[in-house]
Amino acid sequence: MNNHVTVLEIDGNALEHNLNYFKQKLNPTTKILAVVKAFGYGSDSVQVASFLQDKVDYFAVAYTHEGIALREADIKTPILVLHPHIQNLQDIVDYRLEPNLYNFQIFNAFLQLADEAPLMNYPIHLKFNTGLNRLGFWHTDIPKIISELKETGHIKVQSVFSHLAASEDLEEQEFTINQLNNFAYVAQQFYKHLNYEPMLHILNTSGVVNYAQAQFDMVRIGIGMYGFGNDPKETAQLKNTHNLKSIISQIHFIEPGETVGYNRAFVAKKASKSATIPVGHADGLSRKLGNKKGYVLINNQKAKIIGNVCMDMIMVDVTKIDCNEGDEVIIFNSQEMIQHITDVSETIVYETLTGISPRVKKMLKT
Repeated sequence: MNNHVTVLEIDGNALEHNLNYFKQKLNPTTKILAVVKAFGYGSDSVQVASFLQDKVDYFAVAYTHEGIALREADIKTPILVLHPHIQNLQDIVDYRLEPNLYNFQIFNAFLQLADEAPLMNYPIHLKFNTGLNRLGFWHTDIPKIISELKETGHIKVQSVFSHLAASEDLEEQEFTINQLNNFAYVAQQFYKHLNYEPMLHILNTSGVVNYAQAQFDMVRIGIGMYGFGNDPKETAQLKNTHNLKSIISQIHFIEPGETVGYNRAFVAKKASKSATIPVGHADGLSRKLGNKKGYVLINNQKAKIIGNVCMDMIMVDVTKIDCNEGDEVIIFNSQEMIQHITDVSETIVYETLTGISPRVKKMLKT
């Protein structure tokens, strides 16, 4: 039981709005894969997937244990494991997860497992490297892969896919189109040499926005589902899904010359009032937000963070705010506040969201 008073409220209605926003950019037959890795981008993958399971065609997680958590929550939707490892392959089969096989080492290991079990037409996914240079087979590997596939009935290719490197950057349009063309070539080889047609997918959130003509059979929606479109105009069409709230634990009256927090980083120049809030850098708040660079909302007023951000707490200036111990505190509840935290922290929204600690209580609301 998590009884932490700092709570991340996940807005289910916003999730559905964002999903529908991207759906209207797609052909009616295009499937949607919802990415719920990294605790659902810092939220709660089980709660998000439970809410969305009748609204999407697939889920994707990064690692096997993330997929297991969904299965143990009785989620029956197909689940693609994007980065499986050999030591986890038996768990993948036991929980009916679908592995992405990205090199011959893991391909051969899974094929051996499937042959020995034996499995029948077990769904696998093949990833090809078209320019990101992270995971994936090369196009020159296709003949060997197809030869192996033709010799077994124990596995079946559910999808062939790739990942765009710079889909949000229109200055990299030439590079991205080259990736799409490379992927189309890969797809053509599988269609030509297999007696069935695997699903094809390469577009992520920004890919749907900028290259919807290349949606193939399925698209993968990650950050867009959580309210950010990697472009201000797109983000404005989306709704914020992450609302981080806490309470005031204690109020202190600070005399002139007194200091607040570690390293005495804040020195009061006049009589002041501070509020201590139970959220800190162990919960995902960057230390760069300290010393009046970050703020929270208390009774609809900005309260700047004073002193250094502590592991479990922050102190904020409430000298001009009428408030009491136990009052609600908004750490963030809008795209603008999340973006401000991101900018001050000198990072990207992905890190701001996924950095929210698992110890923060998560609640999905509709």
